[in-house]
Amino acid sequence: MKEYSNLKQGLTTKEVEEKLRREGYNELPGSKGRNLGKLIWDIISEPMFILLVACAVIYFFLGDLQEALVLTASVVIVMSIELIQERKTEKALEALKNLSSPRALVIRNGEQIRIPGREVVTDDLIILAEGDRIPADAYILENDLLSVDESLLTGESVPVRKRIWDKKERPSTPGGDDLPFVYSGTLVVSGRGIAQVFATGERTELGKIGKSLETITEEETRLSKETGRLVKYFAIFALLICAFVVIVFYVTRKHLINALLTGITLAMSVLPEEFPVVLTVFMALGAWRMSKKNVLVRRLQAIESLGSATVLCTDKTGTITYNKMTLQKIVSNSENIELKNSAKLSEPILNTLIHSVLGSMREPFDPMEKAIHNALNDLDPSIYAELQTYQEIREYPLTDELRAMAKVWKISGKTNYTVALKGSPEAVIKLCSVNTEEINAIMKQVSDLAEEGLRVLGIASCEIKTDVLPEKLTDLSFCYLGLIGLADPIRETVPEAVKICYKAGIRVIMITGDYIGTAKAIGKQIGLKNVDNIISGSELDQMSDEELAEKCKQVSIFARVVPQQKLRIVQALKANGEIVAMTGDGVNDAPALKAANIGISMGLRGTDVAREASAIVLTDDDFSSIVSAVKMGRRIYDNLRKSFTYVFSLHVPIAGMAMIPASFADYPIIYFPVHIAFLELIIDPACSIVFEMEKEEDDIMERPPRSVDEKLFGTKRLIIGFLQGLGVLILLLLMYFWGINRGMGENHLRAHIFTTLVFSNLMLITTNRSWHKNLFQIIRTPNKGMTYLFLGVFAIVLLMIKVPSVTNIFHLETMSIMELLTCLILGNMSVAWFEIYKLIVNRKSANKHLTE
Repeated sequence: MKEYSNLKQGLTTKEVEEKLRREGYNELPGSKGRNLGKLIWDIISEPMFILLVACAVIYFFLGDLQEALVLTASVVIVMSIELIQERKTEKALEALKNLSSPRALVIRNGEQIRIPGREVVTDDLIILAEGDRIPADAYILENDLLSVDESLLTGESVPVRKRIWDKKERPSTPGGDDLPFVYSGTLVVSGRGIAQVFATGERTELGKIGKSLETITEEETRLSKETGRLVKYFAIFALLICAFVVIVFYVTRKHLINALLTGITLAMSVLPEEFPVVLTVFMALGAWRMSKKNVLVRRLQAIESLGSATVLCTDKTGTITYNKMTLQKIVSNSENIELKNSAKLSEPILNTLIHSVLGSMREPFDPMEKAIHNALNDLDPSIYAELQTYQEIREYPLTDELRAMAKVWKISGKTNYTVALKGSPEAVIKLCSVNTEEINAIMKQVSDLAEEGLRVLGIASCEIKTDVLPEKLTDLSFCYLGLIGLADPIRETVPEAVKICYKAGIRVIMITGDYIGTAKAIGKQIGLKNVDNIISGSELDQMSDEELAEKCKQVSIFARVVPQQKLRIVQALKANGEIVAMTGDGVNDAPALKAANIGISMGLRGTDVAREASAIVLTDDDFSSIVSAVKMGRRIYDNLRKSFTYVFSLHVPIAGMAMIPASFADYPIIYFPVHIAFLELIIDPACSIVFEMEKEEDDIMERPPRSVDEKLFGTKRLIIGFLQGLGVLILLLLMYFWGINRGMGENHLRAHIFTTLVFSNLMLITTNRSWHKNLFQIIRTPNKGMTYLFLGVFAIVLLMIKVPSVTNIFHLETMSIMELLTCLILGNMSVAWFEIYKLIVNRKSANKHLTE
């Protein structure tokens, strides 16, 4: 570290050039990322991608160019999404890079020059003034009431004061008053100073966050993994069945081409190409619906994770609160008023407020002083305007020895000077003529306000008759006026949102850089449980990862934490098997946002870095929007499971009726590729839309989050889906053999079987809309998609069995109205057993609740 005997000189041009050559520019490096070849290989090796390509190839060979092109388009979309997602880290680092390189005023060659922040080097002397963005981490060499907003790094909206570096103290993490260091990216809100740079680029506190973002990898969601496995298993099963049928068909019928066509048809009937389509539709439409609720989804599959979140880690400033200081309470003598509830103030209270304004800067930059000015201006603009006519004579600045400041004012028409004093209650009391009993009463009021999470300032005043002003504040005798309490208010919607989270089985943990007392007070206001269970940042540092993971099982508040600790907390919760949602808006939140299962950033107040690192952005910064997102995430997941159950159940009769006739030489083949294409590529996606539009179950926000080990399509769903499909298959087989025994023509028999399957399909959709409501309750629950689907399917069926040209395309035969009604009744009967099953389950559940 270069020693400066004369702060007027700074570095020379030669020294700067050497440092730039050796250390590089003051900026963050871009992320390395995967090369294009590796990225493409990762995409095309995914089972879902392979399935889409395989289906497209099948349709090309079958000559169905329209469906082949649709699937090819899906392939392009999948690749595009993957490529876009790969850019996340680069964008986050680019946002950090731009933020960390403001313009800087430095001393070089004995002159003050303004340079790009990226050209600042270590040992540079930077001149700091109100409103400057600090370009690098630095020691403070000169300090004139320097106050810095470090919320970018600590999350706390209240500026911190600085002191001069003693040339011995080593750099520490940001946060708290009286540190002799300033940090890159933070903002000077008041005062002036000169600082000597000790870290630039990725070596700054801001740069360390960038490095941590670069190293954190996002996990693939469980839904993506599970769907991939499901599709892979079905694909393997389809290939085996296809090979089996081709061999059996050729052995029994001795016709290779027909055997291959039958095998392809069966493969098409078994391959669940709807799964990736359904998943894409649900996530895309879910993201669109969420955007209407002020929730912007940047990573679609985070929707599923959000619906299963077990812990919500929330930053305080800007998330629970507005990140805007307000004057909330004024205390004078025994009178204690809440400002927002007072239409008219008493004279002592108003006098306290007026002198708090006079004790502040005329044009404040400090958030607390801004809040004081706004309070009086909102309450009485005429009085506030009158204060602007006062003439400022002198300022007594705040010092390390006396944490109070005073301003001397000349009021037109008065011969005396008015002195307004504002500062810590202890400092103000020292300068006032108060007895021991009064001091005890005042400090009790200070304690009560502090317990409410307020920052408390004392206010006093005095009159000076002489033109000769004393050199020190201690030479004046002040009259104590009262106290003012300021705070960053909580959002009105937060307490109710927290209550709903608890009801939904979601733990809420507040992570803040604020003091323990303030954090506890905020925790009480928003309704956090176990608010006394608090861990401070210093305590956290003493814990091993195992100890922290154990403590995380009970703790509700982490106070006085720094960014690296937030990341540790998220990782500890994940180690406990929790599905972690993390909210935040600052640069300091970005690593934790990216490491969490679901990172949720604030859209209005959030930094670019936070938004790029997150999976979800709240466009209105409203904590309650998270509840809407959780509810919608659960709804989407519920409906996705219903849709998958339906799709699986429908494949059972399709595959069964394609395979069984093909295994016997004398039995007619029922399904041709045109039938499979119609069922799977017209009805199935449409049905998926119906499930996506389905209203959530009534108890959706009263259930605990689903188990981490619970599968999207577990054994129970698999069995029920199979039984639903088996019921339809048995009915179709009975019709099939009954028609053969009666000597029914092949096309006429196919018309009966296919029409009954279509109606069974509609019944499967209806009964799977809810696993709790009965059929009549389901019908009474509105779903526009269902109405349109029913009308559309009935219209198509009428065309297929009544219009000869269409009938011929599908290898069917016209049917009478009575035959059509018979198919409709049989189709409904095929899944009636599931309604009985729901009735039994619901009765058992009701009886269980009654006995509890």
